[in-house]
Formats: sequence, C-alpha cells, structure tokens
Amino acid sequence: MQRAFTNFIHRAGNQITPDAPVGDAPPTTLRAFMGWTLTGGWRVIWLGVMVSVLAGIIEVVSMKLLGSVVDAVSTTPPDRFLSLHLGLAIACVAVFLVARPLLFGGLALTQSVMIGPNIFVQVMARTFRWTLGQSVTYFDNDFAGRLAQKKNQVANSMTEIVVETVNAVTFGLSTVISTGFLVGGISLWMVAALAGWFVAYALFLKLMLPVVRGRAAARAEARSMVTGQVVDSITNIKTVKLFAGDSHEDGKALHSMESLRQTWLRFGEAQTFFRLGLIFIAGFLPVLLVGLSVALMGNGVTPGDVAAVGALSIRLSQMTGWISYTLMVISSHIGEVEDGMRTLAPAQRIEDAPAAVPLHVSQGEIHFDHVSFAYGRREGGVQDVDITIAPGEKVGIVGASGAGKSTLMSLILRLYDTEGGAVLIDGQNVATVTQQSLRRQIGMVTQETAMFNRTALDNIRYGRPDATEAEVIAAAEKAEAHEFILELRDHMGRQGYGAFLGERGVKLSGGQRQRIALARAILKDAPILILDEATSALDSEVEASIQEALDRVMEGKTVMAIAHRLSTISSMDRIIVLDQGRIAEQGSHDDLLAQNGLYARFWERQSGGFIGSGSQEAAE
Repeated sequence: MQRAFTNFIHRAGNQITPDAPVGDAPPTTLRAFMGWTLTGGWRVIWLGVMVSVLAGIIEVVSMKLLGSVVDAVSTTPPDRFLSLHLGLAIACVAVFLVARPLLFGGLALTQSVMIGPNIFVQVMARTFRWTLGQSVTYFDNDFAGRLAQKKNQVANSMTEIVVETVNAVTFGLSTVISTGFLVGGISLWMVAALAGWFVAYALFLKLMLPVVRGRAAARAEARSMVTGQVVDSITNIKTVKLFAGDSHEDGKALHSMESLRQTWLRFGEAQTFFRLGLIFIAGFLPVLLVGLSVALMGNGVTPGDVAAVGALSIRLSQMTGWISYTLMVISSHIGEVEDGMRTLAPAQRIEDAPAAVPLHVSQGEIHFDHVSFAYGRREGGVQDVDITIAPGEKVGIVGASGAGKSTLMSLILRLYDTEGGAVLIDGQNVATVTQQSLRRQIGMVTQETAMFNRTALDNIRYGRPDATEAEVIAAAEKAEAHEFILELRDHMGRQGYGAFLGERGVKLSGGQRQRIALARAILKDAPILILDEATSALDSEVEASIQEALDRVMEGKTVMAIAHRLSTISSMDRIIVLDQGRIAEQGSHDDLLAQNGLYARFWERQSGGFIGSGSQEAAE
C-alpha cells in the first residue's frame, strides 16, 4: 500500500521537462516575463486552479449543510430525525467524509507535489539555460554570486506566487463568489452588504500592495548585493589573507548588510500597516453579515440561515487575514521577480546566425581578414589585422600587454564579434557557423586555467565527455599529470582521479592546474590548438619534461601560441609581433632577430621569462 502510494506521488510529480529548449528570449516586461518562466508548466497550474475552485465551493456547501441541519433539528423530534432527513444525513457524510477530504487532499497534492517542485526546477532551468547563453561581457560586468542569487530568487518567488495563488487567492475568490450565491438565496440586502465589504477590501489591497511590492524589490536587490559581496570576498580569500584585508572586506560586507537592514525595515513598516488594516476590515465582516441576518429574522430568514451566514462570515473573516497576508507575500515575491528580471532578462548575447551551419574543418587554415575590434571603444584591441595561418602551421604571437594578443584569440573563438573584417576557418566565416561546432574544433589552454569543483577525472574528461577512463588516464600521462593525480586526496577521503579539486581548482598548484588543462586539450584532440601562456605556471624542469608531449600534441594541428617567455615559441614556424593592435613584424625567430626591431629588443630585455614592455603597456 505504501509503495503504491509512493509510486503514485512520483508519477504525479513528473509533470514537466526541465531540459526543454528555452525558445524565445525572455520579455523585459513583468507580466510577459512571468509567463515566459512558466512556459510548459500551465497544465499543472490549471489543474491546481480547478481543484482549488472546487475546494472553495465545497467549503460553502458544507456551511449550507450546517444551516440545513440547524433548521432540521429545530423543527424535528430527535427520534424521527433520520427517518425524515436521511438524504440530508447522507449528504453530510458524503461532503464531510468523502468530497471535502478528497478535494483538500488533492489541493495539497497539486501544490506540494505537482506544482512546487516542478515549477521551481522549470524556472531555474530556463533562467540558467538563458544565462548560460549570454556573452562573456555579461558575466564580466557582474558578481557571480549575485547572478546565482538572482536565478534562485526568481525561481523561488515564481514558485511561491503560483503555489499561493492556487492555494489562497483562487480558493478565496471561489469561496467569496459561492458565499454570494448562498446569501443571495437568503436576501439581496446581504449580497449588497457582502459586495460593499469586498469593494472596500479590494481598494485597501490596491492601495497597499504596490507599496509592499516596491519595498520587496528594494530588499531583494540589497540582499543580492550582500550575497555578491560575500561570495566575492570568499572567492578571493587568498588575496584577502595575503593583503591582510580582513577588516577591509568586513567593512564592505557590513556596509552592504546595513543597506539590507534599512530596506528590510522599510518593508517591515509596510507589512505592519498592511496587517493592522486587514485585521480591522476582516473583523467588520461577521458584524455586518450576522447583524443583518438577525435584523432580517422573520422575513424569510431562518435560524439555520443565521447559523450558516455566521459560520461563513467568521470563516471568511479568518480567511481574509490569511488571504491578504498571502497577497502581501505574493506582491513581495512579484517585486523580487521584477528585480531579478532586470538582471536576467536583458540580452547581452552573441547569437548564431539564422542560417548558421556546423563548422567543417578539413585543413585548419585560419584567416584574419582585415579584422578590427576595440571592445566598443575608440582605442585598444586590434586594428586592420590581416593574417593567414596555413594548415598545420605553428605561429607564435608576442607583444606588450595591450597589444591585442588575447583579443585575437577571443575573436577566433567568437567570444566577441568583429567590428570590422572577418575571421575565417577553411574559408568559413566564424560568424556564420554555429558557436558549438566552432568551439568543438578548437582546443585551448589558458594562463588562468579554469577548474570545476569536480573530480580530476571529470575536469579532464570535459575536453571530450564521451571519453573512457583509460583515454582520460592516457591524456593525463602525456601531460605529466598522472603521478600527482594519483596522490590527490580530498577532505571526504576521495583519492586519485575521484578526488575533488576544490572551487576553481584551489587545492592544486598553478603548475598542476595547467597540466590538467593540458590533459584536457590533449583529450579533446581538436584540429586547431590555441596556447595562451600554456606553460607559464610550470617550472623549467617540468616544462622541459612536457615539451615533448606538447610537440606531439601539436603535430598535424594549426597552432596559435601566445607567450611572454619567448624561448617557448622560438622554434615556431612563424612569430607575429603585435604593437598597439597592429602587426609590427613577422617571421621566424632568426629572421626577427636579424631585423633588430621590436622582437629583438624583447629578446634582449627578457629577464625571468617576462618582457619589459615599458611605456607600451595598455589595457587590452
């Protein structure tokens, strides 16, 4: 029996598909945005509404039956009650022991099983999938913690809005309308009194709910700023410790928290006034309806009618406080959704072209066709860069900070769109192919190696998710990472390839992180390879030990390598020197030294593997 009930609950709970495509962009107006978040979940919502309406109706029916019982008892001898009112007795049993438990149980089922878990996961999945498609600029301009908070905030608030609307608002409206029909059968004066009370109640809500909503939005923004500040401090905890920044970070956090406290106090003020007003309005209803029904006694109003009206008015009075408080909660959640919408909905995206096709790499030729890009500014980036890199050619890119090296790498990966010219791979403009196919054809190892707080196996396998464990280990061995991975042990006792690496790989040294990144690139085995200071975190001995592996990895691939340590690229087929976003020189290592230009000066000034770039430094 228990297993059958459990299976029923699980089947009832599987009502949405959280991995459904996002579809259109989220609207930037509140009502439309809320509708967008709920796309795909309306079936369970309407089912909940229907059950809630029926539960509200059965509540009024039960009060009507109570009044009928009072009238029957007052006019029937006790020994003849069942014989004369058997139908009424059966109706009471059917309503109170069958219909009412089933409907209120169904209401709990729809809210707690079908709506709550499903809507939260759906909204979180849709907002996460949309955010995941935003450009890197979107993430550069905000706190990671704040963005995570906004998604959780919208998902939680939308779930509460739907659950409470079904649970309280729909149920309450159904009960009020059904009460109108009941008192209408007693006296039209009572209908008018109920309608007048409801108008006053609605006007009070219209006056106060926008205030609550606005102050809730301010509180949500202040709360997300606290989260963002705290996550930012924790994420950079090593820097905080190294610079003795505990007091500084504490001060910044306390400033954000004080702002949150003030906005929360203002929200509390509105909440208190709202509840005081509701208590008065709710208490007025039973006085009005019961007093009017008593006044109408003898004009067709029976004691049973008074009992039914009294029970209903007291019930409505109690519900008024509950429903109104729920409306306040809903309004505050709407404010939080509106606040989250301002962050999540605006599009900062690089979209695939409408007719985008997968990139097909047959040779691996790269052509920067008079490319210009300055990040929307007048200066910086690259200007009119025209380079052709032949299939299988190994090219080094050097230059002072701000010369445009990383910009070129970002443009080939289409992390940004060119402002002039085009980037082509085997004659295909990267702006006309799908971004997924483009990035699958390019392997990359960066100076600031990104690690997930997952196992070593998962981090390497990210290069090719369908790789076997043996293939992962083989890639790690080629990257000289296998031995130190076997010695890993995390705080949960997991070892080797099953050990978690910590957030951003903090449990590893810089050299260990780069060797795992190299293993990831080796496993990916893409035809184009980009190395952005790929061995900068390795000491000379380790670098020498994996250089042979790198040479094997580069065989048959088109390679672009950024390096400040010029010795790491001196054997490249060609070296391109950038200066202030333009090509200053290009040629082999020996040719460039013979030219006695920028590259030769870089080579002479190099000390400890870094370029003394002097006044040429600028922000990329």
